[in-house]
Amino acid sequence: MIRIKAGVPRRTRPRTRARRPLRRALALGLPTVWGAIAITYKLTCPLAQQNSLGARIVTSAVFFAVGTGLIVQVRRSLLRELRQVRQIAGAAQNALLRPLPPRLDGLNIAAAQLSAERGAVVGGDLYEVIATEHGVRVVMGDVRGHGISAISTVAAVLGSFREAAHDEPDLEGVLRRLERALARHLRERARAEHPSTGTLDPDSPVAEEFVTVLLLEIGRDGEVRGLNCGHPWPYLLSGASVEPLARADPLPPLGPFPLPTELPFVCCGQLLPGEALFLYTDGAEDARDTRGRFFPLKDALTAAVAQHPLPVPQSVLGSVFTALLRHAGGTPTDDVAILILRNDRKLAFPNLGAQGTARPVTGDPHPTNYPQHNGV
Repeated sequence: MIRIKAGVPRRTRPRTRARRPLRRALALGLPTVWGAIAITYKLTCPLAQQNSLGARIVTSAVFFAVGTGLIVQVRRSLLRELRQVRQIAGAAQNALLRPLPPRLDGLNIAAAQLSAERGAVVGGDLYEVIATEHGVRVVMGDVRGHGISAISTVAAVLGSFREAAHDEPDLEGVLRRLERALARHLRERARAEHPSTGTLDPDSPVAEEFVTVLLLEIGRDGEVRGLNCGHPWPYLLSGASVEPLARADPLPPLGPFPLPTELPFVCCGQLLPGEALFLYTDGAEDARDTRGRFFPLKDALTAAVAQHPLPVPQSVLGSVFTALLRHAGGTPTDDVAILILRNDRKLAFPNLGAQGTARPVTGDPHPTNYPQHNGV
């Protein structure tokens, strides 16, 4: 991933501007010089007019040298332009899916994404973690499709979340803002594809666009609340235990169907100090090896946690990605994003013990009929 510094000292700008005309002159002048040398040799050198074997060998050598010089110069120019394009693309993609801080409001964070499209840093997966007055809010999502074609939808959803996370007092409001942003984005794409009508054609690929979204809110006391639209529930890492955070049935993904009138959140229990949440997109589970076998994500997580009784997000992230790439034999066929959050806050309730756990929901698959505003 290429990063570019946001600011450039003023004293370096004139020097940079002065170099640009020189580079342009060299880019145009050197090929001209090489061509002039070849033409001059052919027209003025007596040896070039002879038909003997020695003369032909010398002439061929001269033109070979001229051709090689032209190829080298063109190659250098193309490589320089390619580096510039990659720098610009890396800066734009970093602004879209910006690097997360290693620590945020007492949470230790590690995240990484692997695009299925070669040369792309960002694909169809998205994640963000924001500390707000309502708690730490997290989004993890997966846009239909992968690679560069999904970036515009990722931008629409992430932009909406970054505003709604601060503005909305509850997760329901955040999710509805995301739904409206996605619908607006799809309408704009429909106008671009069908300027005459401006409507969304049911047979258009835009009409089939959808986004799976997982919203989590982690309170100061470690209480975890969630809303899930078609996304895998994260794993809870507690000691050597690896279990799903919740087992409630998710809502449909955003896009094909409108959200229901009632959106009760899922109460996922407490995330106590030392425990971690492992969020991921389905590309991690769907990665296959040469025999068509899916990647055993839970087994890889269990093996990574066994090496570190207190889950270290960076170590777990590296272990899982290494196992994933080894299983897939290189780059997976779908985008993969992983986000790990460990609670490093001081124990708020000593009577629970240092190894307390936010137990997964095991009974009612819909234990969410609670008023969302009071967090009961």
